[in-house]
Amino acid sequence: MEDNTVRIHKWLLPLSWCYGLVVRLRNHFFEMGILKSRTFDTPVISVGNITVGGTGKTPHVEYLVRLLSDQMKVAVLSRGYKRKSRGFVLATKESTANDIGDEPCQIKRKFPHVYVAVDANRCEGIERLTTDKLTKDTEAIILDDAYQHRYVKAGVNILLIDYNRLIIHDKLLPAGRLREPKSGKNRADIVIVTKCPDGLLPVDFLVLTKALDLYPYQKLYFTTFRYNRLQPIYMGSEKPLSDITPETNVVLLTGIASPTQLIQQLSKYTQHITPLTFSDHHRFKAKDIQRINDVFDSLPEPKLIVTTEKDNARLFGMPGLSDNVRQNIFMLPVEIAFLLDGEENFNDKIIGYVRKNARNSTLAQAKFKKEVHQTDDESTKPTTIVFK
Repeated sequence: MEDNTVRIHKWLLPLSWCYGLVVRLRNHFFEMGILKSRTFDTPVISVGNITVGGTGKTPHVEYLVRLLSDQMKVAVLSRGYKRKSRGFVLATKESTANDIGDEPCQIKRKFPHVYVAVDANRCEGIERLTTDKLTKDTEAIILDDAYQHRYVKAGVNILLIDYNRLIIHDKLLPAGRLREPKSGKNRADIVIVTKCPDGLLPVDFLVLTKALDLYPYQKLYFTTFRYNRLQPIYMGSEKPLSDITPETNVVLLTGIASPTQLIQQLSKYTQHITPLTFSDHHRFKAKDIQRINDVFDSLPEPKLIVTTEKDNARLFGMPGLSDNVRQNIFMLPVEIAFLLDGEENFNDKIIGYVRKNARNSTLAQAKFKKEVHQTDDESTKPTTIVFK
């Protein structure tokens, strides 16, 4: 588990008060209707947080994609953080992190059949997805990191809260890491406490439920990370984490908000871990590539490099990586799993919303009913996605 200590820079609190005044005023303008929120005929699900730093948005977006994309045409819309392009861009299989950002690039590579687009103006992005010739068959839109983008009124707002840094103990920027006051959680329809330890007990659920002080209409869930098999980036075959032995030297190459959980996961297999840590969304340069080569060459055998899917989106294709590195670099995919039997209830709520609010509601319901009927006829065991 990560360090639960919330570090507050008390000397910056006066600046946090000024920042909070501006954010509260902006939110008040939306609530009064001075600033307008726009609704759309297409079901829109927003996934985001009110803190700076990783809360696991991308794995949760990918979970929603898996949940819905077998049944309808799904689009993911992001702002494309740190991309070099401008305006609306629809991803293709050739798109790079420079074109659309690392996280949209990761999603497009994993789900090539799903529309992935980027646009800082989310209203414009939704308009393009639902009207452009290539994408007008979009039936549901997942907004990535759009909790503060209130110009879109999503049908379902999902707020992610890091178990290791609960918002109830945090402060506004720059003294803390909150993007807006804690009261911002009240806009959420669903709250998910992410990165929970596997051993979360029902009593912990009760304690956290009371501490978060949600409204009755808000649904609370808990998720944890599940790590899959190591996948080669350039050559070789995938391998289980258990192939890492206590003698293995692992270079953990990351440019994410917090690599702590990855270090803890790999520490189950070896204590010989050399972190190569860069800032979140770091753009690798020639000197970084040379540093990777040098660090890896300095370690004795057996050895390998482990990186994340998000880093792979920026790292893949970079010139200068040595042959030795290319032969031994792997990415470690991560997925989420619901705790306390929350998965089926969560799935039903998301599917129910999309089915009820689809542009062609009758057709959407017929598609889901057909899928259920086919599953019954084939007498196959249902997957973790349960349709009722």
